[in-house]
Amino acid sequence: MKKRIYSVLVENRSGVLCKVAGLFSRRCFNIDSLAVGETDDKDVSCMTIVSSGDQRTIEQIEKQLNKKLDVIKVKTFEEQQCISRELMLIKVKYNKTNRRDILEICDIMKAQIVDVSRHYMMIQICDEPDKVKSLISMFSSISIAEVARTGTLALSKCTEND
Repeated sequence: MKKRIYSVLVENRSGVLCKVAGLFSRRCFNIDSLAVGETDDKDVSCMTIVSSGDQRTIEQIEKQLNKKLDVIKVKTFEEQQCISRELMLIKVKYNKTNRRDILEICDIMKAQIVDVSRHYMMIQICDEPDKVKSLISMFSSISIAEVARTGTLALSKCTEND
């Protein structure tokens, strides 16, 4: 199974996300991650879709995306061809015994504590998707109350030809 990242520029109109998601659904393609946001042009949005499958599936996804009328441009990246990031907010329950462990994990993982109450801490990390998953596993022995993740965002690496 190969993992592929698709950066899809689409017209910023209602229903476009539904059409693209429907394409994946109808053909039983899996979406591992999906993030959508407006670009510097308010009429254009960028969808970053992470999907996995065999070589044939990966090729079919790109072909089907290019057929959509609302799609302006499709770029396909392998993980090593781009810089990818994911944002996560995680709320953990803390007490006197685990507080120091939480602080150490945050320091090691370069995560920031962004909110604190009497019993909970909210922690933010913006990093590679694998490191975000690692942070979740490190907090698995601590009581996780809530998790919110953005999904993967990616841009091709800078080259001398840019």
